[in-house]
Amino acid sequence: MRGVAREVLDRMGLVPAIRAANTTETGTVLVDRDGRVRAELPSDGPDGATAELEVLRGDFARAVLDALPAGVELVYGETIDEVEDMAGGANDGADADRVTVTTGTGRVLHADLLVIAEGVRSRTRDLVFPDDDVDARDLGVTMVFGTIPRTPTDDDRWRWYNAVGGRQVHLRPDPYGTTRAILAYAGGDALAGVQRDEAVAVLRRRYAGAGWESERVLDGLAESDDVYLDELTQIRMRRWHRGRVVAIGDAAWCVTPMGGGGASLALTSGYVLAASLSARGPGRPSRRDLDAAFGAFDRWMRPLVDRIQGIPRGIVHFAYPQSRLGLAARGVADKVLTSALFRPVAAKLTRVADSAVPLPPIVTHAV
Repeated sequence: MRGVAREVLDRMGLVPAIRAANTTETGTVLVDRDGRVRAELPSDGPDGATAELEVLRGDFARAVLDALPAGVELVYGETIDEVEDMAGGANDGADADRVTVTTGTGRVLHADLLVIAEGVRSRTRDLVFPDDDVDARDLGVTMVFGTIPRTPTDDDRWRWYNAVGGRQVHLRPDPYGTTRAILAYAGGDALAGVQRDEAVAVLRRRYAGAGWESERVLDGLAESDDVYLDELTQIRMRRWHRGRVVAIGDAAWCVTPMGGGGASLALTSGYVLAASLSARGPGRPSRRDLDAAFGAFDRWMRPLVDRIQGIPRGIVHFAYPQSRLGLAARGVADKVLTSALFRPVAAKLTRVADSAVPLPPIVTHAV
């Protein structure tokens, strides 16, 4: 949780719950093939490489879920197959000026507002918004996440290793006595949607001879029941709303781990949308009310999103060097960036979700 998201957490009363679920990670180091530390990234202050409020995504979701008020209906195991959003006329029925959702089981739901927060590969977003509204940019990077057994060599730091061939290996602590492992590399192997055994076989070929803890990670992923993989894709939308439908979070602007701050942006966007809607007054919102709320939401969120999405040209080549020469150059750059002289510059790279614009207030109305 970085930048303005910390203030959102405070307003939601969730800071104690997030602190209690802290990953236990205390810092971030870059290591060589033998595991020796060659540089340490700044982790002082609330927004270091290891943030002050560092939490696993599942624990974060659980904290939000547990804080929901009574009366919120949760439905699991459903998919949205159809969205119809039509403006009703003066003589039409009560549901004519609402958005209608049909699920995969045939369930029909009428609503004043549909918020799409499904993530980067949102099917519902693609049902509602035309192709020219959604720009999906493949960054050419594959990432694999999994939980593996902890060993005595693991500690409380995020350890980050780069190998030739555009390959990375990461090990991070968690509060459950296990270790979170990440494999990241430049290149696409079309792993999204394939079975785990097939994916691990591809990864073993890709990481042959990579060194450090790569074999241990591959063995762990082969047995783990908690593996997620994806090919990084940025989402850019020229508009986030259409009629009574709005997209937020990764569904609207996935910045990917290359940009950073995705969870912080998602939390902040939920708050800003709620604040923008609350300013419209009580009662059922008209389309004019929603247009005004969406406009306020866009004006607050878009500058922040645009700033994070502006990944520097050539960053993939820098982050994932292919050759020994490139890896050596990356090592020199790491030492320079983490030196005392340039440490303030490096620290700024992780302050990705900060905004100088005050958060809008939640307006309460008497009922």
